[in-house]
Amino acid sequence: MSFFRYFLRGKQAFRRQKKDHDLLHSMIASSASINLQHVSMLFSGIPEFTIREIPLKTGQKSILVYMDGLVDKNVINTDILRPLLYGEYNEKDSLESAVTIGQIKKVQKWSEIEQALLIGKSILFIDGHDSALELETQNWPERAIQEPQAELSVKNGSHQGFIETSAQNIAMIRRYIPSRELKVKELMIGERGRVKISLLYLEDVANPQTLQEVESRITSLHVDTILTTGELKELIEDNLYTPFPQLTVTERPDTAASHLLEGRIAIVVDRTPGVLIGPMTFSAFFQTVDDYNIGWLAASFIRLLHFAGFFIAIFTPAFYIAIISFHYEVIPLELLLSVAESRNRVPFPPLFEALLMELVLEMLREAGVRLPTPIGQTIGVVGGIVIGQAAVQAGLVSNIMVIVVSITAIASFIIPNIEMSNGIRLIRFPMMLLASAFGIVGIISGMMAVFVHLLSLESLGVPYSAPISPLRLSDMKDTFVRLPIQTMKKRPVSIRPSQLQRQRNRKKSREDQ
Repeated sequence: MSFFRYFLRGKQAFRRQKKDHDLLHSMIASSASINLQHVSMLFSGIPEFTIREIPLKTGQKSILVYMDGLVDKNVINTDILRPLLYGEYNEKDSLESAVTIGQIKKVQKWSEIEQALLIGKSILFIDGHDSALELETQNWPERAIQEPQAELSVKNGSHQGFIETSAQNIAMIRRYIPSRELKVKELMIGERGRVKISLLYLEDVANPQTLQEVESRITSLHVDTILTTGELKELIEDNLYTPFPQLTVTERPDTAASHLLEGRIAIVVDRTPGVLIGPMTFSAFFQTVDDYNIGWLAASFIRLLHFAGFFIAIFTPAFYIAIISFHYEVIPLELLLSVAESRNRVPFPPLFEALLMELVLEMLREAGVRLPTPIGQTIGVVGGIVIGQAAVQAGLVSNIMVIVVSITAIASFIIPNIEMSNGIRLIRFPMMLLASAFGIVGIISGMMAVFVHLLSLESLGVPYSAPISPLRLSDMKDTFVRLPIQTMKKRPVSIRPSQLQRQRNRKKSREDQ
């Protein structure tokens, strides 16, 4: 019986889908009553779907439909209902003269009407007309603009962050680049829930091939919908089997504007606060907005710390395991005696000791992220101190191991991009296994494998390891160090911009002429 029940349900669902499909691909009727029946059938079972029947002075019947909660009630009452009820409307006049709202569009297909209603627009049917009015009445809940917590600026940076509305996010970027060369190309994807994706680029700077590549990858997607920028990022990346991010997500409009000025492309996904940036290179993930708010000497020192953190976070636990297990003769005698005394009560090999502490550290870090902020900070600090001290006193780990794990954690924290930091956390574990099996030879082999992998990656067709490979000497001014801004007269060659010369230098040359 259950089989036949499921079979009948599936058959009914198929008939319903076919009926809805046939209706969506048909045209609306000139009768408002028939259109009301059709739209009521399409949105049956949706309590926020609202129908307002409005009698006109001419004797005609008009019907206004919208989704409650997605529309501006003041606009509907003031600019739609009031003119229809009390305004002068003649049957011979155009449909647009019936209301006083700003943006009006005529629609005839039910598929267009469905999409318009689901994004907060209102539809007005008037008896005797074979086209309806699509009215701009969107007003969904929005949060206030705040500073992004994951990308704080220490000095002189903007305190604005993106929100979940693409129009507001584009407006914030346009405030930083008030140029007509800043173009926006809108795409709609999603089979079940359509989502608007906007490509932002400087027309005279961005590479047309890169723009075409991004557009083709997005338009070729066949998914139900896109809920987060991270989903879209994973769907359009070049290589899925790598721990290194090939595109970056930012919540800062000044950071997005900086990337656009260098020739990159910004991808704004509606309903998400993050803006996707590409193409990216490996060195770009170690740059921050504060690098350009402070002096170049201090900025260069901090950037070198970021790169040092990359190597320390990956290789320090592995180096400890290799030295203790295979190459203890390289340790000075006094330090060797101290290490031996510290490990005297530890019954586990160095690999198990390191894995235990690393897993505890990762659990503490994840617990601190998931808990509310005050409790999370307490768990991270108190938990680390208490567990580390208790583990040493119980003889589970040595004092040296606690120091190694602490240095590794600090090094991973100073990497400015969280996705790059997450990738480094993953690489650390196979490095520890190689060190336990082969010592320094294993570490060198693992390092070579990481470098070869980085050299093989691409980001939207751009070499990921540029400007190191292929070598671009002009880009080295803003890679490992940050030289004075006056010396950076050209945009990064690695990104292949259409216009290498920066705008300020072009102005200078004109004045000199």
